[in-house]
Amino acid sequence: MPQHTFTLNGTQVTVEVADDVRLLWVLRDILGVMGPKYGCGLNVCKSCTSHINGKAFNPCAVPVSQIKESDEITTIEGLPATVGRELHPMQEAWLEEDVSQCGYCQPGQIMAAVALVRKVREEGRAITDDDLDGLRNICRCGTYQRIRTAIKKGESRM
Repeated sequence: MPQHTFTLNGTQVTVEVADDVRLLWVLRDILGVMGPKYGCGLNVCKSCTSHINGKAFNPCAVPVSQIKESDEITTIEGLPATVGRELHPMQEAWLEEDVSQCGYCQPGQIMAAVALVRKVREEGRAITDDDLDGLRNICRCGTYQRIRTAIKKGESRM
């Protein structure tokens, strides 16, 4: 069985698994990281959104063989450590705005929001409504207005 090594939430890990296994299953079934949710498995719903090297991606669509040893994968569990706090500012904003209803999509929503803030800051600007319209994470509960408010609040604290 092939071995795959990468950094997960600040810790180097090695797993023995077939090359074609999707990273989401490696995270959840082998490494026990349950934050990234399984929704569609087709890169559509975005409930598994995590970060690879600081950018949003969906591990349900990536075979583990595409992950390099130098890659850093961050899930919702590792997000607070990226700012050295108990909760990331975006997570705090989510709680303050009472965003979550069922909560299933929330880890992916938060990870997408943090990546979006980083992206627009690299571009030297603030988040616009057009940017928020471009987020494609699906929320069955429909808390999109609270999500938008929380992203703006979280952005101001990052």
